[in-house]
Amino acid sequence: MYSQKKLIVSHAPFIHEGSRVPNRNYHIILAALPAVLMGFYHFGLPAVGVVALSVSSAMLWELLANVLRKKEKHTIGDGNAAIIGLLFAMLLPATIPWWFIIVGTFFAVMVGQQAFGGIGHNPFNPVVFAALVLFVSYRNYFDFNVALVNYDFEFAAIYPLTALKTYGVSGVEGFSTMDLLMGNQTGGIGATFGLGIILGGIYLIIRGFIRWEISLSFLAGIFITAAIFNFANPDQYAGPMFHLVTGYTLLGAFFLATEDSSSPVNFNSMLIYGAVGGFMTILIRNIGAYADGVLFAIVLINLLAPIFEKIRPKALGKVD
Repeated sequence: MYSQKKLIVSHAPFIHEGSRVPNRNYHIILAALPAVLMGFYHFGLPAVGVVALSVSSAMLWELLANVLRKKEKHTIGDGNAAIIGLLFAMLLPATIPWWFIIVGTFFAVMVGQQAFGGIGHNPFNPVVFAALVLFVSYRNYFDFNVALVNYDFEFAAIYPLTALKTYGVSGVEGFSTMDLLMGNQTGGIGATFGLGIILGGIYLIIRGFIRWEISLSFLAGIFITAAIFNFANPDQYAGPMFHLVTGYTLLGAFFLATEDSSSPVNFNSMLIYGAVGGFMTILIRNIGAYADGVLFAIVLINLLAPIFEKIRPKALGKVD
């Protein structure tokens, strides 16, 4: 019988930089380690427990998905579930209860990714999807002021973005950019040490594991939008540098918004994608109901990514 090979074309992303999935995931884990280790230093053994449970439970959920789908080759060794668990833990306070972590990794792995067909098929970043589901359902657990009230910090124990939301610029005058960049702030286990996140992000960009266009346009969108708000009302809205080094900004720019399956690959599309994410982040922070808008902004641009992908230069020689 005549046999012919068929060319199967799927939706974006099509880009391939030559590495295998496990190699990429292990490098992302390596890049995240400086921020995670600083979290261990600040928050102690509870932070270690949160990260360990998050990573292990995410891997077990993926193993269960492999068994239910009767896969001959299990995928937990490729590092995909491990990076999901690690990034999810980086968003959480060190005092989060154990059941919260297990529920979160279930939503991230089983609902946010496996329900869509596994790695490469998810329309949303599974970590952001799970974090938002739990944030909307159990908002108090993401209240870092309450969660970390018993920690004896050498720096101000109030969450910087909450202070800004509550008291305006006068509430954040005690925070210096350098202190915030060095991790002297409350927040998620892996979201406070801005310098470590930047170094990890630069490493991933240099190695080609993430696209610089998304990260830089996301940060530029935040900087420009925050500067406009600050210029309009400097007593109420903080300057752009404050917004760049607080909350989930840097984690979102380098580790969340750049997730392959949920982000575009064309140059113009990536710039628009990142810039819109940065713009929406500041819009939510300054005039929305929530102190931080990074997670909401990333889900929104994930949703709009297929539309952004259609924005591309006209092909050479094409006539309308």
